[in-house]
Amino acid sequence: MQNPDNKNLLLAIVLSVIVMIGWNYFYGAPQIEKARQQAQGQQQPTVPGAASPAVPAGTPPAVGAPAGTATPATTAVAPARTRAEAIAASPRLAIDTPALKGSIALKGARFDDLSFANYRETVQPTSPNVILFSPADAPHGYFADFGWVAPAGSTIATPGADTLWQASGTTLTPAAPATLTWDNGQGLVFKRQIAVDDRFMFTVTDSVENKTGQPVTLSPYGRVTRVGAPAVEGIYVLHEGLIGYIGNENKLQEIVYKDMDKAKSKSFKDVTGGGWIGFTDKYWGSAIIPEQDKTYSAAFGATAAATPVYETAAVVNGMTIASGTTAQSVTRMFAGPKEVNAIDGYEAKFSINHFDRMIDWGWFHFLTKPLFTVMDLINKAVGNFGVTILIITVLIKALFFPLANKSYKSMALMKEAGPEMQAIKERYPDDRVKQQQEMMELYKRKKINPMAGCLP
Repeated sequence: MQNPDNKNLLLAIVLSVIVMIGWNYFYGAPQIEKARQQAQGQQQPTVPGAASPAVPAGTPPAVGAPAGTATPATTAVAPARTRAEAIAASPRLAIDTPALKGSIALKGARFDDLSFANYRETVQPTSPNVILFSPADAPHGYFADFGWVAPAGSTIATPGADTLWQASGTTLTPAAPATLTWDNGQGLVFKRQIAVDDRFMFTVTDSVENKTGQPVTLSPYGRVTRVGAPAVEGIYVLHEGLIGYIGNENKLQEIVYKDMDKAKSKSFKDVTGGGWIGFTDKYWGSAIIPEQDKTYSAAFGATAAATPVYETAAVVNGMTIASGTTAQSVTRMFAGPKEVNAIDGYEAKFSINHFDRMIDWGWFHFLTKPLFTVMDLINKAVGNFGVTILIITVLIKALFFPLANKSYKSMALMKEAGPEMQAIKERYPDDRVKQQQEMMELYKRKKINPMAGCLP
C-alpha cells in the first residue's frame, strides 16, 4: 500500500511547478519586459548642448598613485553630442572579432566604442546590438584607457587624452594585433601593442624606450571610467556598481553608486597577490587586470558633480628605465558579458585572483556556483530550462532522500504512538515533569526521534 505522505509530497511538487510556470508566464515575463522598456526610456540620448562633467585625462586623485607620483591635468569634455558624432570626432582603429565590434580612438587611445556581436537589446533578431563602451562626451560615456604616470614635479610629457597615436594598421582582430606609437619629443618613445582574443579579453603591452641620456621613472596604469550612474535593477541579492578583488588582504570590494557618491574615493596601497578592478552590471562587466605578480595601488573614485564621473583604476608601482633601455608593462582588460565559462576560463588561463567573483554568486557562492554548474550541464543536454528545473528538483530530493526517509519513518512512529502519548497526558494531567519522563521512556522504547521531523 502506498504511503499517503508520499502522495501528498508528489502532489505538492506538481502544484509548485504549475504555480512557478504560471507566475513566470503571466507575471514574471511581463514585469521583466516592462523593466527593460523603462531602462531603455532612461537611456535616451542627452539633449545636445547640455553641460557635461569634466573627465580626467590621466589618473584622477581618487586613484591614489604611489607616493611621489604626479596626477595629469584634467581635461574638460566638449558639450554632449550623439554617440555617432562623438565616435566620428577622432581617427580610429577598428575592432572586429567574432564577439566584439567597435573601435579605439587614436586620440587618447581610448577603448570607447564597443558592442557585442552576439547579444541584442531584445529577443528580436533585428533589435540593436548591446553597447558596452561609448565616448566620454556621448550619452552614457563609458570607456577604458591606459597610460603612464610621471613622478610629482616631473616635466616628462606622458600620453594623455589629447595624444594622437600612430597605428600600425587599420583593424584589430584576434589574428592581427595592432601597435600604437607616440614620441614625446623629449627622448621617450611610447609604444602600445594591443591584442584581443576571439571573446572578451584585451592584452595591452605598453613599452617605453628611453633615449634621454638619463634614467626615467614611470608608473603604468589602467583605468575604466563611467560618466553618470546607469540604471540598475536595484535587486538586493545582485550587486551592480564598482567592483574589484584587491589582492589577498583586501579581497572582494563591492560598492554601489550611491555609496561611492558619499565616499568619493577608496584606495589601496602596495597591493600584492594580484586581483582586478572594474564595473559590473546585471549581465555585463569590465575590469582592469594588472600583472598578478606586480605590486600596485588600486582605487575607486567619484567626482562631486551634478553628473558624477566614476572611476576604477590600478597603478603599478614605478619602474626606473635606464637610458638606452626599454621597459615594458602588460595589463589585461575584460569587457564582455558575464558568461561563467568565459570568466572561469580567463581565471584559469591567466591565474587571475578570484576573477570568478565578477559574477555575484551571493553569500553562499560555495553552494550556488556548483548548483549552477550542474543546472548548466543539464540544460545543455535537454535544451529546456523548465525541464532543467524539474530534473534538478528531483536530483536534490534524491540527494536528501535518506534524511527525508528517516524523517518520514519517525513521523510514522509518532503517529502510531499517538494513543499512548494521549494516555500519558490523561494519566498525569497535573504533573508536567512526570509527563515528560514517561514521554521520554516511550520515545526510547519505540525508538522515536522527536527532532527527526525537522531535518528535511
